[in-house]
Amino acid sequence: MQTAHDLHKRDTAPALGTMPVQGTDVREFHTRLLRTSLALEECRAYWEHIRPDIPSDRCAVVAFEERWFGNKSMARVRELLATCRHRFDNYPMALTVLRRWRPSDPATRLNICHWHLQLTDPLYRAFTGKFLEQRHLHPQPTVDRDVTVRWMQHVLDGRWGSATLIRIATSLLTSAAAAGLCAQGNGVRSLKYPKVTDEALAYLFYVLRHLSFEGTLLENPYVASVGLTEGLLEQRLRRLPGMAFQRMGELWDFGWQYPDLTAWARHELALSWEDGA
Repeated sequence: MQTAHDLHKRDTAPALGTMPVQGTDVREFHTRLLRTSLALEECRAYWEHIRPDIPSDRCAVVAFEERWFGNKSMARVRELLATCRHRFDNYPMALTVLRRWRPSDPATRLNICHWHLQLTDPLYRAFTGKFLEQRHLHPQPTVDRDVTVRWMQHVLDGRWGSATLIRIATSLLTSAAAAGLCAQGNGVRSLKYPKVTDEALAYLFYVLRHLSFEGTLLENPYVASVGLTEGLLEQRLRRLPGMAFQRMGELWDFGWQYPDLTAWARHELALSWEDGA
């Protein structure tokens, strides 16, 4: 068990200290959102088609010829592959599961794509997991491009020019809307929270269990961005497949039923893979 005191520290190891860290969230700001936003359907296509037997230098040709992403140009296919590799290949255990799971529930797919974008884009993570949460405290919680640009100017401290800030602000809002965090359209957008499925939430926690990430298992931008804070998160954790969360005063225990994400997927999702990849 861990004490509540630990909740205010940055996680630099998985929930169980003896387990190896298998990755980290991305910490350096970048402009990948200028080229590809949340890309829900493209990510789904990547999970469904990517195979370990495809040589990396042939992947774009195979994806183009097999029309993984529909009638996209070769240049766009290459860009989408680079984006998907960045979001998923850096977490090989997760990709192994997603290749076989291919979640059919639209809400589950949406949750997973949102969280992987958060993992790999620190600006999107801060925007959705912190800034929008602050905006939710307003009497009429809304967000627009101008307020997003002002927030970015503060966060980035002159790192990028105004034209780039405006373009990225638009991409942040587009991705947040696609993730179900705010309304679609232009101008002022009302804030909201998306549906979060139990399977997607269990997936997230089994992914985070092996990562060095921003926050703690109970307080982090991933769950905060979808409105799962304080007691609400604990209520959800108690019913998740593959976990037995308990809290007694200042002590809490996740009660992991499986050693890792793949074991969780094998048992809770009834997945199997004979090729070992």
